[in-house]
Amino acid sequence: MKHAGKTPWHLWLAGSLAVFWNAFGAVDYTMTQLGNQAWFAFMGFDDATTDAMLEFLGAAPAWADAVWALGVWCGLLGSLLLLARSKWSVWAFLASITGVIGSMIYQANVDYPSSLADVASSPIMYIVLAVALGLLGYAWAMSKRSVLR
Repeated sequence: MKHAGKTPWHLWLAGSLAVFWNAFGAVDYTMTQLGNQAWFAFMGFDDATTDAMLEFLGAAPAWADAVWALGVWCGLLGSLLLLARSKWSVWAFLASITGVIGSMIYQANVDYPSSLADVASSPIMYIVLAVALGLLGYAWAMSKRSVLR
């Protein structure tokens, strides 16, 4: 059995950036679920678009909310576990990717109202997936190098 080595500097950088990225996702999830009007204004939505978005999200099935939550909270958990040098970060990131893919499946198969055309065509989910895959790959590599325990 290999023993965990010295923590490389890049783990602290990657872990800190991952926490920041995923904490933003957690705030977005929470503020959206609460229907926080100020959050939507901060994100650049006008009142009409905010209302349309809240109506659209309110009509989503429970499984769509569940996979969104899985993606968000497991991403944050994985980031914190990475900073703690835990091998469980790999599993948390894998669960997060499962949630992201589930969200993408839902979004690809739902009809967006015309007022949300800009939201529907946004590349953000592809960026989220790319970052999640990168974090999984990084955690996997650190696990194989016995940096994670």
